[in-house]
Amino acid sequence: MPQFLSTTDPDFETRFAAVLTMKREDSPDVDDIVAGIIADVRARGDAAVLELTAKFDRLDLTPETMRFSDDEIAGYCAQVSPADKAALELAAERIRAYHVRQMPDNALWTDPDGATLGWRWSAVSAAGLYVPGGVASYPSSVLMNAIPAKVAGVPRLCITVPTPDGVVNPLVLMAARIAGVDEIYRIGGAQAIAALAYGTKTIPPVDKITGPGNAFVAAAKRRVFGKVGIDMIAGPSEILVIADKHNDPDWIAVDLLSQAEHDESAQAILITDDAKFAQSVTAAVEKRLETLERRKIAGKSWEEFGVVITTRDLDEAARLSDRFAPEHLELCVEDPDALSAKVTHAGAIFLGAFTPEAIGDYVGGPNHVLPTARSARFSSGLSVLDFLKRTTLAKMSPAALAAIGPAAVRLATSESLEAHGLSVQARLDRLNEGGNE
Repeated sequence: MPQFLSTTDPDFETRFAAVLTMKREDSPDVDDIVAGIIADVRARGDAAVLELTAKFDRLDLTPETMRFSDDEIAGYCAQVSPADKAALELAAERIRAYHVRQMPDNALWTDPDGATLGWRWSAVSAAGLYVPGGVASYPSSVLMNAIPAKVAGVPRLCITVPTPDGVVNPLVLMAARIAGVDEIYRIGGAQAIAALAYGTKTIPPVDKITGPGNAFVAAAKRRVFGKVGIDMIAGPSEILVIADKHNDPDWIAVDLLSQAEHDESAQAILITDDAKFAQSVTAAVEKRLETLERRKIAGKSWEEFGVVITTRDLDEAARLSDRFAPEHLELCVEDPDALSAKVTHAGAIFLGAFTPEAIGDYVGGPNHVLPTARSARFSSGLSVLDFLKRTTLAKMSPAALAAIGPAAVRLATSESLEAHGLSVQARLDRLNEGGNE
């Protein structure tokens, strides 16, 4: 059974604080191992990647077979059913349309002093997407990572997807083809992250790495950050549902289980202003767990990390949600738009009873790569902006330099940076002598 809390309980704050600091991540101390793997790949390149792939994925490759050939990709894509292909194409179309709207505009203007200022946006030259393999092999994640990169205009896009024992998910390759991925490598783990960051003879390095992975992948992304950009360090999935009594308890139950089935460390939270409804949802969860295919995983998640909170009203529910800063927030209430306006911290918000979080995982349009573990307090989900960089522009006319240059000289002098001041003063002196070039 989940934990039950009520804001009217005298010990609520103590128990709520314990929930907020609950450790869900299964984080073995892998940093030393990962450091060794990265150093090995940097030193030996392809040879290290091939040895580690044989060790961890039980797959013997050569430099020539690390990358899927065009014929191989075509062969696996031919195995995808027309219905599955159509679903992927629909998802891709909606994801692309949403992310096109995120593209920012360049800007250039002249201010009152005559200085021309602005900025321009440009894509990173190459991005590498990590796609988990084995049980957690999700073609939807390929679309969510690759399409924003292509919309941003990334010229070279590659993915690494481990294929343990040589088992390939054709849907992953089909998603990559639909999204416009340029290169697909059948490697994974920390060695794949190292190869993407530092490059090998076979795999050219990239500028940005995105995509989820296990503890080894997360540790590797932390270590290569700075050499390359990364999206985020993702933890176990989570969902928070704020629901009033005007809902079908079974709908809310399956929404909670939709995240609980991801991982035993996932978390599902219900906040409601109706204690009787809370009990109805709990009963519906238990009933669904009797037949759910992934009931062992979902059941353990619900038992160890599930939380049900009863509040005085929905405004209080929104305030508690902000303290959670959940990855996914469902607002199953009569006026979800009004309640949404009272929420500040959430990775993604799903408005109304007919907008289950699972729609967002596949075909809603917004990205499903979202901040976890309360990091929605200070970060956002994956977007086109993750694959863009902004370059500022400045051009001083002689009049502009004459107007603002003396202040720059003054500030440089105050900081004891003589050459800074001289570089401006030399030009001011020329202007004072009557020159303007």
